[in-house]
Amino acid sequence: MKSIGSVKEDPVLEKRVSITPETVKKFTSINIPVLIEKNYAVHLGIFDEEYKNNGAVLYNSAKEVFEKAEIILKVNCPKSSEINLIKDFSILIGQFDQLLDKEIINKLIKKKINIFSLNLLPRIARAQSMDVLSSQANLAGYKAVIDSVGEFEKAIPMMMTAAGTVTPAKVLVIGAGVAGLQAIATAKRLGGIVSATDVRVAAKEQVESLGGKFLSVEGEENLETKGGYAKEAGENFKKKQEELLKNSIKKHDIVICTALIPGKKAPKIISEDMVKSMKPGSVIYDLAVAQGGNSAYSEVDKVNVVNGVKVLGAKNILNNLAVTASNLYAKNLFNFVNNLYDNKKKDISINVEDEIISKTLISKEL
Repeated sequence: MKSIGSVKEDPVLEKRVSITPETVKKFTSINIPVLIEKNYAVHLGIFDEEYKNNGAVLYNSAKEVFEKAEIILKVNCPKSSEINLIKDFSILIGQFDQLLDKEIINKLIKKKINIFSLNLLPRIARAQSMDVLSSQANLAGYKAVIDSVGEFEKAIPMMMTAAGTVTPAKVLVIGAGVAGLQAIATAKRLGGIVSATDVRVAAKEQVESLGGKFLSVEGEENLETKGGYAKEAGENFKKKQEELLKNSIKKHDIVICTALIPGKKAPKIISEDMVKSMKPGSVIYDLAVAQGGNSAYSEVDKVNVVNGVKVLGAKNILNNLAVTASNLYAKNLFNFVNNLYDNKKKDISINVEDEIISKTLISKEL
């Protein structure tokens, strides 16, 4: 039986973990040994004893885990220093970006390591329990609104007081995928007036079901892939979208940017002039900042103030929700590994006839 291992991520860059005590119990229930590095999740308040009590075997160093485990679970791509430690022909599973992690992925492929990126999961019902993009983006959309409200310095809902009426904040969400829909729902719960826009026609019904107003581009085309993701817009659409946003963005107090195209840099949607057209005190939160950003002036882990407008975005917004994010991520990973489990062989097996396995396996150099 192949064993599963996981080591500490760089705590400055990544606070999430790939294995929780709960998933250790799940792995051991199907006789898969779990190996982890000591002090694996103490930064989250989860101590080694809890892992031991659920059946994990602890090792003093990451090197020992890499030497013994046939399957490695990670959040992010391994560091360059870890590549030589991972055994040839082993299995590596995580949330890897083919654009940002290209160099390291190619080195791993040369070592004949089977790399699975759950970012590539097909949008099918059977894969929903493994969908890390959905579980993590859902939290990111929520947190982006919460952080924006903290920077806004004004009340969000309408308030009737003896001293006068406080008008509700107007929130615009760009991109109505999982993160965008959660941002809409969160802003509505806080009492904001919410609008949203997306390149996918199907998003209109979803936005309106959450109480948001859908801003559509005149004569829009449906820019949705067969897998349900957004695809890159043509020049004509971009011009129409720019005109739509130019007229509407200046009327909003908070803008949440969530637009991403799988495998490509984030589309630049908000121009410098659009930022400057907003009222002083307004806030733009760019969730796409790590992939290049949707907004002008957005920089990783910085708050830039332009004409009184705050533009911000974190490289890893989930570091501030690391316990919840880890619990969901670890369950996604367990469900994926469980799908690799062959009941006849009583071991992990790579069956490329399974759509989930074939679509997530990165087997060629990029």
